[in-house]
Amino acid sequence: MTSIDQRRVFLGNVLVVLQLVLIAVLVALGAPAFVRGRAAPGAWIFAAAGTALIVWALYWNRPGNFNVRPVPRPGARLIEQGPYRWIRHPMYSAVMLCGIAAAWAAASWPAWLAEAALVAVLAAKAGLEERWMLARHAEYASYCARTRRFVPGII
Repeated sequence: MTSIDQRRVFLGNVLVVLQLVLIAVLVALGAPAFVRGRAAPGAWIFAAAGTALIVWALYWNRPGNFNVRPVPRPGARLIEQGPYRWIRHPMYSAVMLCGIAAAWAAASWPAWLAEAALVAVLAAKAGLEERWMLARHAEYASYCARTRRFVPGII
């Protein structure tokens, strides 16, 4: 492994830790409103949409093929079906949707700040992951040309 690869692995690990910490913060801030039944209807809709997207993405990209770290697993296949047909990172999109739900439910600026930080971390993680995917899968460049990163047709 080159020193550049080692730095990318380290950065990827830092991003995963930040992602998990920010998710924990959002859960801690938003969960009380959901548990007490005080979350706004919009927060419930975003939580349901995020959860549904997670389930759909897991159906097509089963555990064992993907990695929580932005380094592709050895022998992993490129998935282009299900939500991956329209977006390259549906799991990240789902986490963002659930984060929006938590921030909305918490209705506080620290929650929205945590969500903004989570989006930034996931965007950085996706960029890092895509460098490895381009090196690992010859067809990834054409896949990127016809799909969006997080939101179909937009981002």
